Amino acid sequence: MSDHRRTAPRRQLPVWQESILLVVVAMVMAIVVKTFFLQAFYIPSESMEPTMRPDDKILVQKVSYWFGDVHRGDIVVFDDPGGWLDEADTAAPSNAVQKVLERVGLYPTGGHLIKRVVGVGGDEVACCDDTGRVTVNGKGLDEPYLLDPSANRDEPFDVEVPEGYLFVMGDNRGNSADSRAHLGDPGGGFIKQDSVVGKAWVRVWPLGRAGFIGGTDAFDGVRASAALGGQQTR
Repeated sequence: MSDHRRTAPRRQLPVWQESILLVVVAMVMAIVVKTFFLQAFYIPSESMEPTMRPDDKILVQKVSYWFGDVHRGDIVVFDDPGGWLDEADTAAPSNAVQKVLERVGLYPTGGHLIKRVVGVGGDEVACCDDTGRVTVNGKGLDEPYLLDPSANRDEPFDVEVPEGYLFVMGDNRGNSADSRAHLGDPGGGFIKQDSVVGKAWVRVWPLGRAGFIGGTDAFDGVRASAALGGQQTR
C-alpha cells in the first residue's frame, strides 16, 4: 500500500514585503562593506594633483590595515585631526535621505582628508637637501608623482614623528594644507595612525582615468630611525 503524502505549498511573502526585505538586506550588506572593506570618497581639491584631480571618485580599501601598519608612500584617507578643514568641508547631510545614503556609503562623507604618508613613527622628516628634496632619516626622496618638485623649498621644516603618528603631505606641494601647514598647532601637524580610514585603491571616475591607484618606490632604501633599530624599510 503506497503512502501518498501531500506537501503543503510553501507560503510566499507578498511582493511588497519581499521588496522591503531585499532593501533591508542590501542596506545591511552595504553597511558591512563600508565598515570593514571599502568606502567611496571624492576628491574635493587640487592638493593631490597630478595623482588625484578635483571630483575624482575613488574607492578606499581597509583590508591592508587590518593587521599591518601604514607605510611611507601610501595615499590614505583620514579623519580631520581638528582644525584642518573649514566648516563647509565638514558639513553634515541636510536631510533624512542623505543621512541614510551616507550611512551605507553612497553619499560623500565630510570631515576627511586625503594625503600621502611621508613619515611614520620614529622618522625624521626634513626639507630640504641641497637639491630641494624632502629627506626621511637623512635620505633624499626622488618623488616622480609631484606636480612641482621645486615647491618643496617654500616651507622648510625638520620634525621627528612621534610613535603612533604619521606625517602627511599632498603631491601638489605648492597647494596643500598638509602636516607642514599645521606644525604650530597643538598636534604638531601629525595625525594619529588610528585616524586612518583606509588606503586609496581604485579610481572609479572619470572613466577615462579609471583604474587601480599604484604604489611608489620613492621610499625604497629609506632606513628606519635609530630608535627603531635601523633596519632597512620601505
